[in-house]
Amino acid sequence: MAEFDDGKDDGALRTIGEVSEGLGIKPHVLRYWEQQFTLLKPLKRSGGRRYYRPADVAMVEAINRLVHEEGYTLKGAEAVLRSSGASDLDRRQEDRRMGDRRADGGEVFARRAADAGPVESPKPDYSETIAKLKGLRARLAKAIEA
Repeated sequence: MAEFDDGKDDGALRTIGEVSEGLGIKPHVLRYWEQQFTLLKPLKRSGGRRYYRPADVAMVEAINRLVHEEGYTLKGAEAVLRSSGASDLDRRQEDRRMGDRRADGGEVFARRAADAGPVESPKPDYSETIAKLKGLRARLAKAIEA
């Protein structure tokens, strides 16, 4: 979980600049992720100023982990996040439809996404391909020697 050194309470709303600096992610990347991930919806006040709730910050951390550390595509990362907390997502979307703008809206979902840890994907078996490549290497070495 991100730790901000700005003196604000852990549950405080944070601007895009604060989140960017705290997590080391450029603001334009955060704005792009907002477009690509329907789950990531920080509050927007008049003038379009964004305020990230703790749940939004946890979501950004989860996205960053999935995309940059675990190698998921953006679509793959969203699928993982959706599958890890669909019921919490439904509640969060319902809160939004009802106009609920609580600072803790969706926090359970984001906590689950952040706590889920690395997602184990099946490891493909490359042994047959490696054996074929070794055979080709041996044939190439003989051809070069001849």
